[in-house]
Amino acid sequence: MGLDQSALDILFNEARSFNSWQDKPVSDEQLRAIYDLMKMGPTAANSCPARLVFVKSDVAKQRLKPHLNEGNVDKSMSAPAVAIIGMDLEFHERLAYLFPHTDARSWFAGNPAKIEKSAFLNTALQGAYFITAIRSLGLDAGPMSGVNNETLDKEFFSDGKVKSLFICAIGYGDKTKLYPRQPRLDFAEACNII
Repeated sequence: MGLDQSALDILFNEARSFNSWQDKPVSDEQLRAIYDLMKMGPTAANSCPARLVFVKSDVAKQRLKPHLNEGNVDKSMSAPAVAIIGMDLEFHERLAYLFPHTDARSWFAGNPAKIEKSAFLNTALQGAYFITAIRSLGLDAGPMSGVNNETLDKEFFSDGKVKSLFICAIGYGDKTKLYPRQPRLDFAEACNII
């Protein structure tokens, strides 16, 4: 049995990416609940390479601000929380725990190109689960790629083991400031059944 129409609307049909936020806080417990849902989505070899930094305090937001593209400053600074979604380039070191029935670490060790490709793909998947988890818990998301990843990583992932992929504002969106929904491709434009 699938989800009812109201759940589908919350997750997809009526869900939007927000740029403006109501003045309502997001609790640490809500952020933990988002992660606890996100982590259940599948990744290759259960690799779980996403690493998140939740930016909430004014001090942390001031650390984030210089790394944002100009168009993303206001929507990030006004959000109750912003998550930096990064990919762990040493994810394979945890595979003995996460995928214990075989030596999956050996599939990646010594192969940086394979590590980066897998980390990127699976972190992107986890990022999509993250957005869906936000929406499923009654919050709104504002995902953004407009950051200087190099300087952002130096500020928040200084050990070089994690590289940022994108950021996502979290809160209660202000629906009065939404733009009209943009079109999507029809099935026949994007899909083939063979």
